[in-house]
Amino acid sequence: MNTSPFFIKPTPLQVVMLKVAAALLPGIIALTWAFGVGVLVQMTLALGTALLAEAACLKLRNYPVKPFISDGSAAVTAVLLALSIPPLAPWWMVVLATLIAICLAKHLYGGLGQNPFNPAMVGFAVMMVSFPAQMSRWAAPLPLDMPHLDSLAQIFTIFSGQLPQAFDAMASATPLDTVKTALLQQHALSDIFQQPVFGAVAGVGSEWAAAGFLLGGLYLLWSKLIPWQIPVGFLGAFMLTATLFYGVDPAYYSPPWFHLFSGAAILGAFFIVSDPVTAPTTPRGRLIFAALAGVLTYMIRVFGAYPDGVAFAVLIMNIATPFIDQYTQPPVFGRKS
Repeated sequence: MNTSPFFIKPTPLQVVMLKVAAALLPGIIALTWAFGVGVLVQMTLALGTALLAEAACLKLRNYPVKPFISDGSAAVTAVLLALSIPPLAPWWMVVLATLIAICLAKHLYGGLGQNPFNPAMVGFAVMMVSFPAQMSRWAAPLPLDMPHLDSLAQIFTIFSGQLPQAFDAMASATPLDTVKTALLQQHALSDIFQQPVFGAVAGVGSEWAAAGFLLGGLYLLWSKLIPWQIPVGFLGAFMLTATLFYGVDPAYYSPPWFHLFSGAAILGAFFIVSDPVTAPTTPRGRLIFAALAGVLTYMIRVFGAYPDGVAFAVLIMNIATPFIDQYTQPPVFGRKS
């Protein structure tokens, strides 16, 4: 019997990115079903912009284009960013956000592996701070019993920047923003959840998208492409915080299951917080990093100025990544500390 040590061959980056893209598919299909072809149009714009920007930056840095552009990292960044943009947002918003993500957040720091901040979340955060009204307005979900824009009308809206006047009432805030605004207006939480935009546990349509991303995230865990400490730490701390506040005042604070299936909580836990470049490398550090990001996400959602806090929580914790790594390194073999 051969008792020699065995070495695991590292998975090529292209294969990793392909599996991540495959894991995103259930959520993408659910989002397209809920909000229409605009989701796919935004993804196409983001992908095209990302690949062109990646090639231009590599040329400017005198790097070979084909090996780096084919690794799939720019494409995954583009898809994650497009999923965060409202489906009927003007075309230039997703293009600008993608340029910021690829050119500034990635290549300005030296390219893949050197960026301290998650590129997709940098692009999203800049758009959210600069254009909060446009970034918070989503079209009414297609499953609702009301008139909707057909595919051609959605494409026209994206490239013209104008929603047809007859459908202007369709554009509304996200479920998270709806709850926050209504609570500030002294509406009862029980009355807020009676609105047709809310489904069984969260927003109509978006709850199915969250379930799709959960399915894909579990596939990433099963494939061992992401460390379990990240989603467990993030979702555990996030849900614990939401449960504590809900237990203190259930008439004011939304139930934890609403927070779990709303916004980017599940997408963030499996696909964003788990970014291997910007997250800590030690198991204990990953738990600390993810748990603090989960708590921050809830606090920004409930007490901050923005309806969702995943992007800002991740970027804040990206700053702390080097310190977390430094103080959670295990002792060198043969030494006590």
